[in-house]
Amino acid sequence: MRTVRFLLIVLAGLTLGLLLPPQAAQAYVGPGAGFAFVGSLFTMFLTFVVVFFVFLTWPIRWVIRSFKGRKALRRSRVKRVVILGLDGQDPQLTEQFMDEGILPNFKRLSEEGCFARLQTTCLAESPVAWSGFQTGCNPGKHKIFDFLVPNRKSYLPELSSAQVAPPSRTLPLGKYRIPLGKPSIRMGRKSQPFWKTLGDYGVFSSILRVPITFPPEKFRGVLLSAMCVPDLKGSQGMFFYYSSDEEDGKRISGGTKIPVERTGNVVRSYISGPDNSLVKDGGEMRLPFEVRPGRNGADAELVIGKDRHPLKLRQYTPYIPIHFKAGLGIKVRGLARFYLLEIKPHFKLYMTPLNIDPDKPALPISHPFTYAIYLAKTQGPYATLGLAEDTNALKSGVIDEEAFLEQTYDIHEEREKMLFDAIEKTRRGCVTCVFDITDRIQHMFYRYLDSDHPANRGRDTTKHKDAIRDLYRNMDNLVGRVRAKLDRDTVLMVMSDHGFKAFKRCVNLNTWLYQNGFMALKVEKPTGEEYYQDVDWSKTKAYALGFGGIYLNLAGREAHGIVQPGEEEQAVKKAIIEGLKQLRDEDNRVDAVREVYDKYNIYSGPYVREAPDLIVGFRLGYRTSVKNVTGGLCEKVFEDNDYDWSGDHNFNPPDVPGMLFCDRKIATDSPSIIDIAPTVLDLFGVPVPPYCDGKSFLPAEEK
Repeated sequence: MRTVRFLLIVLAGLTLGLLLPPQAAQAYVGPGAGFAFVGSLFTMFLTFVVVFFVFLTWPIRWVIRSFKGRKALRRSRVKRVVILGLDGQDPQLTEQFMDEGILPNFKRLSEEGCFARLQTTCLAESPVAWSGFQTGCNPGKHKIFDFLVPNRKSYLPELSSAQVAPPSRTLPLGKYRIPLGKPSIRMGRKSQPFWKTLGDYGVFSSILRVPITFPPEKFRGVLLSAMCVPDLKGSQGMFFYYSSDEEDGKRISGGTKIPVERTGNVVRSYISGPDNSLVKDGGEMRLPFEVRPGRNGADAELVIGKDRHPLKLRQYTPYIPIHFKAGLGIKVRGLARFYLLEIKPHFKLYMTPLNIDPDKPALPISHPFTYAIYLAKTQGPYATLGLAEDTNALKSGVIDEEAFLEQTYDIHEEREKMLFDAIEKTRRGCVTCVFDITDRIQHMFYRYLDSDHPANRGRDTTKHKDAIRDLYRNMDNLVGRVRAKLDRDTVLMVMSDHGFKAFKRCVNLNTWLYQNGFMALKVEKPTGEEYYQDVDWSKTKAYALGFGGIYLNLAGREAHGIVQPGEEEQAVKKAIIEGLKQLRDEDNRVDAVREVYDKYNIYSGPYVREAPDLIVGFRLGYRTSVKNVTGGLCEKVFEDNDYDWSGDHNFNPPDVPGMLFCDRKIATDSPSIIDIAPTVLDLFGVPVPPYCDGKSFLPAEEK
């Protein structure tokens, strides 16, 4: 009956979508409003087809799926598997807090089942590790090697996980440009997630916010995408800062400052939307707003069109719908929250990135596409952005730590509601939910755990000294509440993709390559420009991009490659490896690099050639500089990290393992993150695909 009720809710969502007027239908417009036009027509047509198909074939499909599911579950050793992913939760800190007695649920879980370090991937970062979690494969088979990878023609960084592009052709119609064909949304991750394999054998899964699941793939179950879902402008999360203070010296990173006009007690400005490619030379769409004196106890009032929203100092608004008119009856819909920072002497207002509205998704952010709508209808609006917790606004000093914590816990609460709903609805099958809060808070508050951290200079070190301790205590509480919902036929795993340590010193690999003759410049010395603007490719042998990758400027692969494959290629790699292993931070008298990995020694599979040629494993405390990530050069190789982003995990992978708790004893002392997918398949009696590198740590004979 629960399955029937769930299907009826989804069906209701489909019907609701069909009944919406044409002007309300939406689609993603990051590359321009033309995306919205094509998406609107496509969505309405698809909705009609799906509704008709559902009504016509639902009884037959229900019988077939029920039979197939029962047949599959007869081979299963469990009714259900629940996986809680706590991104970045560190096993050493977890062990410390368990010993202090503040994590009783984790402690009980370790005593009744197991607690182990979980080997992570190389690199030890979320997109790489979670891709290994899904597929049971090493990066050479799933093709995610880093957040960013270079375009071998332009050398510019690209997102590794997904590419979104508008239709390639348009039809001129007066001032309008009507897109022809569908937009392109391509996933970068290869191989197959375990829930797709489960579904092929009739096992249902509910998958919530697992990184690198955008765009969503079809399978037997429901899924809400996570990391790399863009905002409405097509970015990975651009916030907005409004200030009347012309001398405001904040270093805005990952956001944009928009001017305001103040007349008496009224402030006027606009919300910056996506480009309108539906209109010739349409440019950026803008939505005007005013902030007026408040009424009914509010400090101010935000006026957008005919809608009024109360603003209170240092309090977040609820999600506010943001609609841009692109033309031809097309509206582009998003959601944002506002945070009034100051009224006098200066007006200052923070606005979150423009989330895709899940009630009418402008992109396929879930499977089926009505699942996002179902969650919005039953639980209210929620953040859809892949990286929703706004670390950039905190790094830029636009919001403070208090506001960041409030925002992060609000998003976490949304995720918890989704998890418990999935546990209730999925009585048989797999439930997996990943929580980002553990990663985001540790990134931004790790300085409180290290009194000598450069980010502490001249700053308060006591106000939020227990932020990470409280975080782990809250995760312990979550584990306790989840266990209370589970029966004895359910296997519970609680795991993290990597650990966390202090990030105290920046290393600019491109500067080191330049100083040691592997990179050439068009200028006399580095100017700090990103995206390799200073680089002379005709004389450059190697370049660094991302969080530890070094690429050779290889002839026949890179656009201006000069290093010949074969003997010269090996000689350049050998020289870089030997040089980096001797790289010493003289200020601290520490060797900064633990290991340098050759891709052919650590990866296997069809995509190894596309990996970084070398991967640098930094000593704890040392990490790639921010400039280096996007192809910049600094004057110095080493610099202090004095940013709020004070903790990290992009160190030598063996030094930052994840953690694994399971309510069963496992059959290995050294489980790996790529073992989880084979373990889940094995528990359900589903054959593990031969391409998987991992192995089940709960084999039948050990259960």
